Amino acid sequence: MLRVSALFTGNAELAALSEQAEKLTLSQQKWSAVVPAALKPYTQAGSVNHKRLTVYANNGAVAAKIKLLLPSLIVGLQKQGLEVTSIRVEVQVKSSPAKPAKKLRTLSPIAAASLEKLAAELQGSPLGDAVARLSSRR
Repeated sequence: MLRVSALFTGNAELAALSEQAEKLTLSQQKWSAVVPAALKPYTQAGSVNHKRLTVYANNGAVAAKIKLLLPSLIVGLQKQGLEVTSIRVEVQVKSSPAKPAKKLRTLSPIAAASLEKLAAELQGSPLGDAVARLSSRR
């Protein structure tokens, strides 16, 4: 059985792809070591081209915060051994999963009876009407 690395050495395109994947993994590891913990889940490091690291942010607020921290982030990356002189921040919005539908809450019979009694006492007022609508949720 062939080793996976043997497959990459025989094909120049696969070897180049493997090398690029290793560089991306390395830049992500160095970025994760430098970026503040609060921003880490919302950012991802990209490739380094001409000593410029591309960083992808999930939204504009995160991108703005990264831009404020650029000088310290560059120094931190240089201390990690990554040769960068600038960081390019791009917003890359990720689609979020659909929010689950809210379930309609119901009242217990005792609570509904108490609300009906209160609605009768407040009958004719806006509050009484609202309490009467609420008491109908059984």
